[in-house]
Amino acid sequence: MMLDRLRALTILSECTGADIWSVEYCREKRIPDVWIEELSDSFESGFRTDRQTIYENGKVVNQYHGVRDLDLAIRLGEYLGVDTNRVTSVTFSPEAAVIAIKEAVDE
Repeated sequence: MMLDRLRALTILSECTGADIWSVEYCREKRIPDVWIEELSDSFESGFRTDRQTIYENGKVVNQYHGVRDLDLAIRLGEYLGVDTNRVTSVTFSPEAAVIAIKEAVDE
């Protein structure tokens, strides 16, 4: 499946840096299967802080298989011609990295 610029921008606009997208959701958004295969992983909740805890439908889960939207934003930024290493090198959180990628795409 091919990805065009408009679809890439639409998907990027949904990225926050704080979410893990299910494989099914990625397919609904028509993210290329090869990207899903490369970026999907199993993630474990950490329980020291709420930020480390993974929720699904408002409930805590120990493990979740999906794609971090940070990784997706990086891939989309690269696809859209952004030097993601450069624009994220001075960010201090996943959310800030996604914002930096979105701003670089807008420039």
